[in-house]
Amino acid sequence: MKLDGRRMSTNVDDRRKKGSTAAKVGGGIGGGIIIALIVWLLGGKAPDVGTILQDVQSTASTWVDSKTQEQMATKCSQFLASTEDFWAEEFEKVGGYYRQPKLVLYSDTVTTGCGHHQAKCIGPFYCSADECVFIDINQMVAHYSAKGQVCDLVYAEIIGHEVGHHVEYLRGEMEKMNEMAYRYGKESPQFLQWSVRIELLADYYAGCWAHFEDERFGSISDDEIRKTLDMMPSKGDDYIQKKAKGYANPETFTHGTSEQRYRWFKKGLESGDPAAGRVILTMPYDQL
Repeated sequence: MKLDGRRMSTNVDDRRKKGSTAAKVGGGIGGGIIIALIVWLLGGKAPDVGTILQDVQSTASTWVDSKTQEQMATKCSQFLASTEDFWAEEFEKVGGYYRQPKLVLYSDTVTTGCGHHQAKCIGPFYCSADECVFIDINQMVAHYSAKGQVCDLVYAEIIGHEVGHHVEYLRGEMEKMNEMAYRYGKESPQFLQWSVRIELLADYYAGCWAHFEDERFGSISDDEIRKTLDMMPSKGDDYIQKKAKGYANPETFTHGTSEQRYRWFKKGLESGDPAAGRVILTMPYDQL
């Protein structure tokens, strides 16, 4: 992405461990690591359960040098600034005000208002109690480097997705998860299906932001779009479960299938219209 001269967000809280010249990230996003189900309901709020990017094929330990870390930290700040511009305009169109989230950069562990008392978190996530997006840069860079799909848009889509959850929170769309959990339980079909809807809508919102970014700045290449679309299926519940267990159980899906995640991100990328994506929340579940 063309980011030279672009502004950086002032809403970044850098909590990374300082003093080392490099960071070692081992085991990929899975393998022997037990998947942490992060950011479940706490205190009557319904934060994101995270984009869990585990892969059971353990990858070799990856060294992320300090220069790469700092470059990615700068880009993440620029990605966030762009989402701020996009969503401020979208909220203004309907007479609203966009309350900006913070981006927390951390290493290995982080304490949040969603119950993470120094627990290792798997993948990026959003916590509504803090109204923050949490990103472990070392983990993120190592994961996508191992998959060979390295480009700015792949990383930017992650932030666009988590910011999409913040938008859902501001609009009350995540609050229904509280209702579902209270009435039916967090393992109920009602709760899990709403979780899938929320995740697919965040994918769609991320695509809409990418559409804005490219339309406004001409910043995204065709190759970056291809690589990012190629990466989306690896985030599907069916892909992840088959890697972990050899089979997929649709009744336990929380994020959607590979095909759904690819398709809704692409729809957002093509349309650029956030309002059109809210059909995800009302259409029959088997048509998602």
